[in-house]
Amino acid sequence: MTASNPPIQDRAPIELPHRVRMEILFAVLLGILLAALDQTIVGTALPVIVTDLNGNDVYVWAFTSYLLTATISGPIYGKLSDLYGRRPIFIIGVSIFLLGSLLCGLSQEMWQFILFRGIQGLGAGALFPVALAIIGDIFAPSERGKYQGFFGAVFGLSSVIGPAIGGIITDTIGWHWIFFVNLPLGAVVLAVIWRTLPLHTEDVSDRSLDYAGAALLTGALVPILVGFTNKQTGEWTDPTVGGLIILGFVVLAAFIFVESRAHEPLVPLKLFRIPAFTGSVTAMFLAAMGFFAAVVFLPRWFQVVNGSSALESGYQILPLLAGLIFSAIVSGQIVARTRQYKIIVVGAMILLAVGLYLSTNIRPDTPLPLLWLWMAIIGFGIGPAFAVFTLVVQNNVPVRDLGTGTSSLTLFQQVGGTVGLAITGTIFTETLLKEVPEQLTAAGVPPQVTQGFAGGGGNTLNQLTGVGDLGERILAGVPDAFKAQVEPLIPAIVDAIHQAFSIATGAAFTVGIATAAIAAVVAVLTIPGPGVSVPVEEPVSFRGGAPAPSTD
Repeated sequence: MTASNPPIQDRAPIELPHRVRMEILFAVLLGILLAALDQTIVGTALPVIVTDLNGNDVYVWAFTSYLLTATISGPIYGKLSDLYGRRPIFIIGVSIFLLGSLLCGLSQEMWQFILFRGIQGLGAGALFPVALAIIGDIFAPSERGKYQGFFGAVFGLSSVIGPAIGGIITDTIGWHWIFFVNLPLGAVVLAVIWRTLPLHTEDVSDRSLDYAGAALLTGALVPILVGFTNKQTGEWTDPTVGGLIILGFVVLAAFIFVESRAHEPLVPLKLFRIPAFTGSVTAMFLAAMGFFAAVVFLPRWFQVVNGSSALESGYQILPLLAGLIFSAIVSGQIVARTRQYKIIVVGAMILLAVGLYLSTNIRPDTPLPLLWLWMAIIGFGIGPAFAVFTLVVQNNVPVRDLGTGTSSLTLFQQVGGTVGLAITGTIFTETLLKEVPEQLTAAGVPPQVTQGFAGGGGNTLNQLTGVGDLGERILAGVPDAFKAQVEPLIPAIVDAIHQAFSIATGAAFTVGIATAAIAAVVAVLTIPGPGVSVPVEEPVSFRGGAPAPSTD
């Protein structure tokens, strides 16, 4: 930054003894682990859950309801935490999450499960943004990097241990207990936060929640997210896809208009006049588009082409998660010591683009060690994004808007992932439908058989991309009169479909290459160089719940 910047205030907004800060850090990390584990554990147990509750036709809503409420409530919780303090809002979020967990475990019908997953998401929406804001409150700008990287590591850890925990609990004592186990751990989080995290006493008499903004933001995000989610199975021209997206953007325009005139806006538009903030949320949105595609399509490739089980496919992407965990922690430590934001995030975005580019070459005969290397590069690229962009935002927005700024970054990350999956899912499907006939013809499969795959019939897209023995599923979809003719061709057909699936998977990564490259350019233009630039503000006063202030 230039020499005209305001003086650097390298003090924590809320100053506490080191021991107390470590206890708070442990509690918020445990809270984040609960929410992150919930996703990976449920993913493993969901087939059993939907079978038990007779909900196979609406199973996707078990995720969608959680995603919707968590994404929409995040900015509202962030603003509330700025107004009334982190402690009450974090406690409310954890309590709602635990209530949702209890109700999910007690579900007897699929509609109940979907509803209660929404309640869970409503609580989880507070956990990540408010937890990050808490770290911004209790650590000085120069220290935050040492600890922010642990948040990305927690998500990586949950992806490693979640599937195993979900499988063990589901297979031994029943799927209900994957929700019940949240209760004692959540109680620990509540006890520690209640005992250690202080309440600030900032005067908020002239500040209130922007109810009109909250209503309009909800009215915008719901149709946008549902529309992009529906795109994975529908067309852009469908009313439930394009129609909802257009409706959402119309309401979003109204939201921006109202926010520009609100006394205390839910998302202060003035924040977007801060280049570092705007660049961070934009780059995070773009990076998430590519990263989420890798997380979704690589396990699917392992199941369909490599023949791995669902559990095995989760562990096949360990190199990606290991790279993410390592780079998230290390990048935070480097920033804390060198204050080099720009070079780290630009280098990370370039690494992400390189990893995704290499992954476009995935084929059925790609050696697994080589694929693991490509995944590790993707992990090294995305890890710093989780840690450093948060630091940039927190070190460049006013302290009074710390929660709002942090929740805005989380919102852009989640929406970017949803938009990215819609676009990459479309590319994957279109490429697969194009490549299957071409690969079958190249393998010497007779035209009359190839036409059967191209035209659908028994060999629908779901059958071609499902798990299990592909040869058996192909024969099951062939009329009895043609089984004798097709059976000798099964090996060639399977190889051709695997080749087509691999090409389609690689094509899904092309969007991420472009978005990661654009994110690198955005970072070059907006992210500050060495040094920490924050407005000079006195530490926040507080009351109750903690020992007397100390710089220890």
